[in-house]
Amino acid sequence: MSSRPTPLLDLDPATVRRARTLARKAGAPVVRLARSHTTVSVERATLRLAGLSGADHDRVPWVNHLVDAVRAEVGLEHGVTPPVYDALRRGEAPDLLTLAQRAASGSVHLRLPEGREAAAARSAARREVGRGLRIIDKQRARRDRLVKRHGDPVQRPWIYLIVATGDIYEDIPQAQAAAREGADVIAVIRSTGQSLLDYVPEGATREGYAGTYATQENFRLMRAALDETSKELGRYIRLTNYASGLCMPEIATLAGLERLDMMLNDSMYGILFRDINPVRTFVDQRFSRQIHARAGIIINTGEDNYLTTADAVDSAHTVTVSQLLNEYFAKEAGLQDWQLGLGHAFEVNPDLPDSFRIELAHALLARQLFPEAPLKWMPPTKHMTGDVFRGYLLDGFFNLVGAMTGQGILLVGMMTEAVVTPFLSDRDLALQNVRYVLNAVGGLTEDFHPPRDGFIQTRARQVLGEAVDLLTRITQEPGAAPLLEAIADGTFGLMRRPANAGKGLDGVVERAADYDNPAATMLEEGSDR
Repeated sequence: MSSRPTPLLDLDPATVRRARTLARKAGAPVVRLARSHTTVSVERATLRLAGLSGADHDRVPWVNHLVDAVRAEVGLEHGVTPPVYDALRRGEAPDLLTLAQRAASGSVHLRLPEGREAAAARSAARREVGRGLRIIDKQRARRDRLVKRHGDPVQRPWIYLIVATGDIYEDIPQAQAAAREGADVIAVIRSTGQSLLDYVPEGATREGYAGTYATQENFRLMRAALDETSKELGRYIRLTNYASGLCMPEIATLAGLERLDMMLNDSMYGILFRDINPVRTFVDQRFSRQIHARAGIIINTGEDNYLTTADAVDSAHTVTVSQLLNEYFAKEAGLQDWQLGLGHAFEVNPDLPDSFRIELAHALLARQLFPEAPLKWMPPTKHMTGDVFRGYLLDGFFNLVGAMTGQGILLVGMMTEAVVTPFLSDRDLALQNVRYVLNAVGGLTEDFHPPRDGFIQTRARQVLGEAVDLLTRITQEPGAAPLLEAIADGTFGLMRRPANAGKGLDGVVERAADYDNPAATMLEEGSDR
């Protein structure tokens, strides 16, 4: 995605290397923590890969019933699959679904197998989970074929537009219409509050507040509809949803099974803005990113959210720090540069003198620090007032920065953003704004180079220097995982989130020495059998 020349900021290579070294130093203890723990959602995702789906008459998923039963009888510290596949081998049920149904009524005996029985259960679990991974592999290969057949958008950045009515059957025609109007990526925003549900709803849904529920069937329906539109338009339309919250690993798995192309997947968003326990989040996000890596899914990170709660000038360096941490966590989980849709945003107060120049400096800094990543550039929302003329102009400035700095993914801003739910006509006008700017100045990144030691270069260097200083302070925090202490102190987005509190903490389990999870093992190995 970085075929265009990158505007130069004359950043000190030693400072850039130090920033990455410090991010790795801050992140490594968190990775060790993630490797030594599991969660109820990781174990449920593993059973979903093995083919378990559906829900009871109260809409409680069968994976929840089965994981809860295993946890109650033998614990999850050894993994969910050894007792599950031991029970199947002993004839407690003929298949996984029946076992879950019987477990829900308390009519199965679960135990932790030992010796040869344990080896046989592990072998059976690996075989079944491997089938799910092979489906993900086939879906990735199918995407490659469709992109080759239909083609990618000619221009960069890709135009990213949100659809969210709450009703999947209303979302589909709106998404198809948006693609016809020029959108390259359709994001089906998730229903408010779903990130705090410790289960994934089942089936097609027709009601949701400020968004549509993320379910496997909704994924399948929208992907099929956009495949039709891709064929009609002669360019592959990408689909985005949200792998965050308490069910991050499960939603990532469903996205891989149904061939979604991008997923919102930030390492700290759920901690900071949904008060989800930090350990739960970091364990879940590592597994989810391993799934994304396997599925060829591009992640979108959430650094733009920091600037809605903190000042975009004073806290610009925290965005850079988060980008560096997101890069480290993503690559450690197996993601490649082309899959790193690292986030940043156009959120400086427009009344501030030189606000446009500051925005340009921040965007150029991100572009140069991550030259191979398809950065996700977010529109102004915090300072939208309801003055649609001013808002439309601000969006035009935002689009101009995106074009000038070679961003990879540009989320379409709307003049009624953050004031009311935008009308369809607002979306059409917003797409016209994007098309005009990209057509008029799309190649400006080839010509624009800020003067040496000028305002833009100086501001970019200042932000990078402040990011290095902050990472240095983080790595010097006391404790085994200094990053967790920094999050508890309110370093990011002014949110204080201690590691021993937050939603979902009771779903975190420390692994035993003989912990077995065939999905985790095969994702690490890159195998499917």
